[in-house]
Amino acid sequence: MATMKTFKYFVGNEWLTPISGKYLDSENPATGDVWARVPDCGPGDIDLAVNSAKKAFYDGPWGKILPAERGRVLRRIGDVISKNASRLGEVETRDNGKLPKNIMPSLMEGAWSVDAFHYYAGMCDKFEGQLIPAEAPNIHNYLKWEPFGVVGFILPWNSPLGVLINKLAPCLAAGNTVVMKPSEHASCSILELMDVLLEADLPAGVLNVITGFGDTAGEPLVSHDDIRMVSFTGGTAGGVAAATTAAKKVKPMVMELGGKSPQIIFSDADIDLAVNGVASGIFPAAGQSCISGSRVLVHKSIEEQFVNKLVSISKKAKVGDPLDPATQVGPIANGPHYERVLQKIKEAELAGHKLLLDGRSFCSDKGYFIGPTIFNDVPNDSDLAQNEVFGPVLSIETWESEQEVIRIANDSIYGLAAGIWTKDIAVAMRIADHIQAGTIYINNYFNAATQSPVGGYKQSGYGRESGWEGMRSFMQAKSVWLSTKPHQLDPFL
Repeated sequence: MATMKTFKYFVGNEWLTPISGKYLDSENPATGDVWARVPDCGPGDIDLAVNSAKKAFYDGPWGKILPAERGRVLRRIGDVISKNASRLGEVETRDNGKLPKNIMPSLMEGAWSVDAFHYYAGMCDKFEGQLIPAEAPNIHNYLKWEPFGVVGFILPWNSPLGVLINKLAPCLAAGNTVVMKPSEHASCSILELMDVLLEADLPAGVLNVITGFGDTAGEPLVSHDDIRMVSFTGGTAGGVAAATTAAKKVKPMVMELGGKSPQIIFSDADIDLAVNGVASGIFPAAGQSCISGSRVLVHKSIEEQFVNKLVSISKKAKVGDPLDPATQVGPIANGPHYERVLQKIKEAELAGHKLLLDGRSFCSDKGYFIGPTIFNDVPNDSDLAQNEVFGPVLSIETWESEQEVIRIANDSIYGLAAGIWTKDIAVAMRIADHIQAGTIYINNYFNAATQSPVGGYKQSGYGRESGWEGMRSFMQAKSVWLSTKPHQLDPFL
């Protein structure tokens, strides 16, 4: 076993030991072995981090830097990340079991994660205000966009680097400073990134990372008086808790939460394309993505053909060590969630759903492995169809009319994404108009681009990340009224 690595937390471009002196263990989910320790931060550590970010914004150079210069800093960040893609990818794989082929290509030069910093670097000096035609003589009314100041990030364990970059590039481009808290289950790649970004020569305090549990680190961060806005990605229950805390101090939030995304298969669909799209839309990440298409709604006339092909191809998935290039499905990211997924499968069995493929055959004493798991004949009002598993577990149900499938697809508290599979583009566009979800995929799934906004309907969250809307989320509008011909005013009119 490799030497144990002990991380410190990151404040003001320096590494600090937690005030409590306590640390949390980080397991490698492919082996179950503890490979690193991260600080168990508390309110005192959060104070240090927030004060550092506050100083950088109000007293330091970051709050005064011109937009074009911010853009140059963002380009440096992107270049430094691409140069260290292998190093960052290796740490994230050890920390949460994500396949390197799903991490490192996105961090290399020309990839979307790096391009995100270049994209927003170009937007820094192009985010314009506007002149408002106010109906008042000799009055010049204009609108300008300003940063919030210190922004708090709460990050998930399933894709720490990717989620962070989605937030960080527009947040910095807008002019904010940041204090981030990764999940206690996957903090190491974010801490490693801070070490990498020292090379980008950011002013001290622009980026700060504290680690620890939600109640002892996350809640004090969200509730801190000097945190003016919060961006949260994680489960819906965690999002509700964070939003409740933020609401008590009237703080705006952007939240990307859970999902139970439907994959709608029409009778005229290209079966092979749809089968491959459904399988790739959930299994490669072991179902650990909010946007996973975990609910298959297949037209009754093609159910047998579609289901047989889906089970056949899913059986062939190579489940195992994420460092093995042949692996297609890696482990569940941590022990507690592994147990939750197993419990969900057991409950679905007890509910009488038809188990077509049982991924528990990959379970062992070493690592947290569950292979593709498929249930058929799952009623839409069942727990399995309604609630997020966040694992490689797929439910299948049938439908016969457009009205029925629209009703079934929308009969959910979630609204993050949906897939539509048909050769009839007119039908696809008509259905897309009626599905209550923030992202609709037609004859494809899981695509993303820095330019394209991402976010949910209903309990999948609110606000948007990426694109122009993503940068606006980290800014606030200010209306300025300027009298161009000052004159004495009657105070009683």
